Amino acid sequence: MNFLATAAIALAMSTDAFAVAIGKGAALQRPHLKEALRTGLIFGVIEGLTPLAGWALGHVAAPYVEAWDHWIAFTLLGLLGLRMIRESLAAGDDEDDKPSRHSFWLLAITGFATSIDAMVVGASLALIDANIFTTAGAIGLATFVMVTLGVMLGRGLGRIVGKRAELAGGLVLIAIGCIILYEHIGPR
Repeated sequence: MNFLATAAIALAMSTDAFAVAIGKGAALQRPHLKEALRTGLIFGVIEGLTPLAGWALGHVAAPYVEAWDHWIAFTLLGLLGLRMIRESLAAGDDEDDKPSRHSFWLLAITGFATSIDAMVVGASLALIDANIFTTAGAIGLATFVMVTLGVMLGRGLGRIVGKRAELAGGLVLIAIGCIILYEHIGPR
């Protein structure tokens, strides 16, 4: 696999995480670069490890993962999206009501939910004997950068639109889950 193909895969795998990161940044009370880097690191590491796991499972688990990945992603993203929507409706538009950071586990679950497709990519790469370490590293790095930028972009959007940004972030999570599900079970 050449550099351009690796870069395209890395960018494609990081776009879901970028969209989610905007909502995560908007849901926080003026997140600083340190929090954006922390969030980017958590997502980047998870997104970089999942293709390795998929590659290691290779032929054995690829049919199983492919058969259920869309349902897992749909469920996790839907639940997280509903949680964000509930939180956006529970409190007023007061900036002081927002947390200053997200918990590690919330970020890890969200990162995993947006990286299931990277696991399937890893399993697919095992079939063509591609350099999985280069590809996984590129995916992790692209996700780190995109999520860090997304959190900081969300910071600006959060100030402009307040709690509506968290509502929109929840809707985006649910929409991503629905798109993933539709791509797998929709008409061909």
